[in-house]
Amino acid sequence: MGKIKTIPIPRIKSITKDDFIENYYKKQKPVIIEDLSKDWPAYKKWNLDYIQSLSGNQVVPLYNNEPTKGRQNSVVPAKKMKLYDYIEILKTQPTDLRMFFYNVLQKMPELTKDFTYPDIGLKFFKRLPVMFFGGKGSKVLAHYDMDLADLLHFHFHGTKKVTLFAPDQARYLYKVPFTVHNLEIIDMDDPDFNKYPVLQQATGLSAEMKHGEALYMPSGYWHYITYEDGGFSITLRAFPRRVKQFTEFVTNILFMRTFENFMRRIIGQSWVNYKENRMVTRMNNKYRKTYSNE
Repeated sequence: MGKIKTIPIPRIKSITKDDFIENYYKKQKPVIIEDLSKDWPAYKKWNLDYIQSLSGNQVVPLYNNEPTKGRQNSVVPAKKMKLYDYIEILKTQPTDLRMFFYNVLQKMPELTKDFTYPDIGLKFFKRLPVMFFGGKGSKVLAHYDMDLADLLHFHFHGTKKVTLFAPDQARYLYKVPFTVHNLEIIDMDDPDFNKYPVLQQATGLSAEMKHGEALYMPSGYWHYITYEDGGFSITLRAFPRRVKQFTEFVTNILFMRTFENFMRRIIGQSWVNYKENRMVTRMNNKYRKTYSNE
């Protein structure tokens, strides 16, 4: 067992548009901006009680950390529940149940009065502000976003730990073929370097996010998240403008996910086992061949 190497994500209190573009967007470097939401009504209003008060009778899909099996699609909810009841769980007990990509415009448009899109140089896609919820102790599998957007991620109510990996670190993360995530059975907090030695080569960036803080995640950055308290976040996204990233985005949406779900339906669990085992064997053999000669 061991720990993956990490360095702190840089932190700043505030930033101008020109400085953000020059020092972070152009260089595709993550940064936490501590005071970016301080002027939002959301900074004072947003907590689990407030969201619960607006939830009504909505029923939402919830996900856990169990890998999808057999002929299921790659992303399948573990259960459905009233949002009110789910938030009550988040307030009172640990749970691995999470909710992601909750479309604010469709599900709770009144929340749009509580925030604005920061003028820092990102061309936000304003029709897709999405929220994420997690219980104390819940973990988000290491992955990158399929649409390769630049993300501005604001956290509310409690704290959570975020670890990022630059796109060039993907070769060390045991990425599962035809997906955007790594091997689900790896404990990223305490990985077994005997089984997964290539992880020793990875270097991440980590931080603890507190209420109201914003994290800039450049396009293609992997992220692994642990909720230290029940809480929620909202992500504002700017779709890729570079040709290479846009091409990969289209390929991911039109081919990769479709092919993966097709193979799962046709072949089932043997397809998942085959591609995962082949990937791990290939990576480990290459690693041992390289480092056994040193």
